[in-house]
Amino acid sequence: MSMPLNQADLSNRYAGLLVGTAVGDALGLPAEGISRQRIQSCWHGQWRHRLVFGRGMISDDTEHTLFVAQALLAHPDDAVAFQRCLAWKLRLWLLGAPAGVGLATLRAIMKLWLGFSPARSGVYSAGNGPAMRSALIGACFCDAPEKRRAFISAATRLTHTDLRAETAALAVAEAAAWAMQAKESAATFAASLPGLSADSEWQKLCGQIQQSLAAQLSVTAFADALGLAKGVSGYAYHSVPVALYAVLRHEHDFSEALRSALDCGGDTDTVGAIVGALAGARLGASAIPGEWVSGIWEWPRSVTLLQMIAERLAKQKAVGTVLGPVSYFWPGLILRNILFILVVLAHGFARLWPWWGRGTGRT
Repeated sequence: MSMPLNQADLSNRYAGLLVGTAVGDALGLPAEGISRQRIQSCWHGQWRHRLVFGRGMISDDTEHTLFVAQALLAHPDDAVAFQRCLAWKLRLWLLGAPAGVGLATLRAIMKLWLGFSPARSGVYSAGNGPAMRSALIGACFCDAPEKRRAFISAATRLTHTDLRAETAALAVAEAAAWAMQAKESAATFAASLPGLSADSEWQKLCGQIQQSLAAQLSVTAFADALGLAKGVSGYAYHSVPVALYAVLRHEHDFSEALRSALDCGGDTDTVGAIVGALAGARLGASAIPGEWVSGIWEWPRSVTLLQMIAERLAKQKAVGTVLGPVSYFWPGLILRNILFILVVLAHGFARLWPWWGRGTGRT
């Protein structure tokens, strides 16, 4: 039986989750939308930061996780107030002209600006937006399953109303709770996944996860079994099972879990962010390779900020008192987002050239 985590342990796990999210997001971003075959041809399985001059930057996957963290610091006991707080963070985020916004999330935020309440702003979509921001909820409420479900529902329905999106988000949260507690094996946890939804498609996916774990299939072979040989899509029932399988298949190795998921291609930044979050929560910040962390080029939402938020979340959990969000120089985001858009556009145009990616497989 596992012992309750003390404040230092909580801080390490939360930092592992938040920094792991950023690492998976930043490593996967340059490969987003690229097939597995092209990734292998260009980079030969060597994963390092490649977005701009050998450095990496975060995208909406990490940003949304940060919003969830700040909303949890403001409202850790009230799912409705948490949802309202998160809604305002998404409204203001859109004003900053982020480079990548999912269509469903964009429509939901526009509804918020038009006056719809957070309880009615969601749109019918099974995209992976809610799943990418759900791990921290599972980690913070790893010992409170009812609150875990309530906060996941609030965070999901703010933007997505399709129950498949909520099931996938809940699965990520449950995996994070499992990662924090470490009371059972990967196979035992996988056996609990079918209980999250009676949906026949979800039941089939859970069966494939269990069978693949028993057969010790590689992550790419598991993706093949789901019909994702060309890359993982942004459909929640594609991205989440692949991310879960990577973490369960390599539960004791952060690097291998992340590499194996990124090797699948497709929606690499989101799948990478989810894997990084779960593996980081399971193994702690110290398990993340230093070069992957130091290679993230970000301000004002820096790695240091993520670590500060992790420490405050841990302290809030330990003392049982609402501590409030961590402040940072948010006006700096205007210049950062302009630079990010230029970098992403340049990277996108570079992909059009036939020589793109050649020789970048070397470390």
